[in-house]
Amino acid sequence: MNHQTDLGADPAVAPMSERTLRTSSLAGTALALASILAIAGFTVLGSTFEYPQILDEPTADILALYREHQGAVVTWFLVLAVSAALLAPAGVWLGRIVGGTLGRWIAGVGVAAAAVQVVGLQRWATLVPGISHDALEPARRAAAEDRFELWHLVLGKAIGETLGYALTAAFTVLVVVGLRRSVLPRWLAVAGVVAATLIATGVLIPVLEVASLTNFAGYVVWCAWLIAVAAVLLRLGGPSSLRRDRRSTEV
Repeated sequence: MNHQTDLGADPAVAPMSERTLRTSSLAGTALALASILAIAGFTVLGSTFEYPQILDEPTADILALYREHQGAVVTWFLVLAVSAALLAPAGVWLGRIVGGTLGRWIAGVGVAAAAVQVVGLQRWATLVPGISHDALEPARRAAAEDRFELWHLVLGKAIGETLGYALTAAFTVLVVVGLRRSVLPRWLAVAGVVAATLIATGVLIPVLEVASLTNFAGYVVWCAWLIAVAAVLLRLGGPSSLRRDRRSTEV
């Protein structure tokens, strides 16, 4: 049987233990929630804070718009941080499904990808409120804007974005390699590789402006890919699969 061709046509993907099937449900739930929260966060921040285009504006304008919508901006950046953090448990659960050395790599890279993105995003809730307040005082404005630019460079561009792009792309490819033979249909594996490739172009943004567009396109594809993978995993770990597994065990 070729499990790579049409998962929908053949529900018996592979013999798996009940524990593995339940882990599939957990991983699918985490991936779906991560995608939904990311879409919601970027949508709201795009409309209220003009994110991410606002980051190309002068620092004074960024901080002024931030103060105008601070409550909403902080809330939705925290939503994005939660979305990113969900890659950690998803990676661990996916690693358990795959097993072996590759499974450990999936878990490790998933946790690392989550960590660097959370580190980058949390600054909007922990550091920027104080910086934006200090920027209101003429005597402290220049120093406050310098701090904002420093943390934006270190936590935002270097850690949250560049490292985040690289690790997210690597995580995606590892998941594709780990699941393509037993779980993912061929088209979904190809979509994952395409998304990872486009996301990885983000590391070139400092030297290649068009990379920001390809990176954005990559995340759009990636969010859709996460939902599709989540659907596959949730179906795999659903009640019907558990019943089949119990029957095969009894036989």
